[in-house]
Amino acid sequence: MTPTTSRLLALLSLLQSRRDWPGPLLAERLAISPRTVRRDVDRLRDLGYPIAAVKGPDGGYRLEAGSDLPPLLFDEDQAVAIAIALRMATMSGAGIEDSAVRALSTVRQVMPNRLRRRIDSLEVTALRSPSSGAQAEVASETLAAIGSAIHACELLRFDYKSTSGGEAGESTLQRSVQPHHLLSSGGRWYLVSWDPDRDDWRIFRVDRIDLKSPTGVRFTPREVPGGDLHTFVSSRFRGSLDLSGEWPCRGEVILDRPAGEVRPYVGDGIVEALDSARCRVILGAWSWPALAAAFGKFDAGVEVVGPAELVDAFNMLARRYARAAGG
Repeated sequence: MTPTTSRLLALLSLLQSRRDWPGPLLAERLAISPRTVRRDVDRLRDLGYPIAAVKGPDGGYRLEAGSDLPPLLFDEDQAVAIAIALRMATMSGAGIEDSAVRALSTVRQVMPNRLRRRIDSLEVTALRSPSSGAQAEVASETLAAIGSAIHACELLRFDYKSTSGGEAGESTLQRSVQPHHLLSSGGRWYLVSWDPDRDDWRIFRVDRIDLKSPTGVRFTPREVPGGDLHTFVSSRFRGSLDLSGEWPCRGEVILDRPAGEVRPYVGDGIVEALDSARCRVILGAWSWPALAAAFGKFDAGVEVVGPAELVDAFNMLARRYARAAGG
């Protein structure tokens, strides 16, 4: 790469990183004269980049939006993040799948071999579910490293922050697992893996994973129970040990609310209008108390249709709430 080309790329990278750049500051950052900055800006304009002059005591430059899309410059982390986002978009169900596939192919084609290998090894499964409300940030390097371990069938070591005992019971556990699938669901990333120490499948939240050095130890991949990842993960998320994909607890009530007010908040539940002010609702949950509480969130009168376990759960919650109100 010639010095002029390298300098133009460096200038373009700076212009993309903030809105306004004083000319003298650009010259200082690039270790060139203000006159050379002006010439390089003109060269970028000739290539299609809409760079406007900013008035002021020192003068400056601003990279603006244009009518055409000029070549873009990304660092390695940005390129990997874009490729991950495009791979997720191919499974979004938003009607942009074909465009996302073409865009991913374009980005991949211009990537260096080392980045291309990282992207090719990253296989992601999207499980459609309502958002959990709390998005969990995960570094693209972590996703790429886990994806590489899955692709290579390499044992993965990490420290895992467990919160099974609540906030006061947080602990860090050392885990060594056979990684099988990366999963995106409800705004979070999950790792589906076989845990040899526990002789069972485990699902880990990736934002709680602190990766350790690669082991180099290989394993023979196995199939998830039932052979269908979506069914297996859906069942585990719902607290069910079978592979039906159904909630272990399911009940029916009549709510003193119009169906239109209830329907947007029931997820995979069923809502049937009875009249203008009442509706029949069927929901599932991982436990009977959780199901009773889910019906209670609608802030409306509730008539339990069944089963008896749901009636018992409402009675238990009533006693618990009565104690809370009295104490």
